[in-house]
Amino acid sequence: MIALRRALIAGSLAASASIVAYFEGERLTTYLDPVGIPTICYGHTGTAVMGQTKTLGQCRDLLSEDLGWAMAEVDKHLPDAPPMVRAAFGSFTYNVGVGAFRSSTLLRKAKAGDLQGACNELPRWKHAGGRVLPGLVTRRATERELCLSGLK
Repeated sequence: MIALRRALIAGSLAASASIVAYFEGERLTTYLDPVGIPTICYGHTGTAVMGQTKTLGQCRDLLSEDLGWAMAEVDKHLPDAPPMVRAAFGSFTYNVGVGAFRSSTLLRKAKAGDLQGACNELPRWKHAGGRVLPGLVTRRATERELCLSGLK
């Protein structure tokens, strides 16, 4: 049973990492995201400053670390979430941040046992800087689809 749990956790981490890497893209030099925040690698903002350059290995390490924090937050609040629900919520948390995840209707619904309703909250999170971003619309649709697939 422990081996199965570990395999499911690894699978959800891999699925989440794939979504994050695809939608964030890989940029080895710092850039300003759509709302003006210095960003590098796969959407890393925590220590990014303009003028930085990272190696591919450093970017992968940052992705692993940042995604680890996001997944740990999901696990803290939803320890029994199905693997693909966990993956979708991990990608979401990576993107919006721990604070937004903690205060979201998505989390409230999930904690109340309404996982389908929680999955259906994802498309609402399509704004940045007060405007709808097409990339977020597509990302949330992908996360929602993954999330709902975990309920079947």
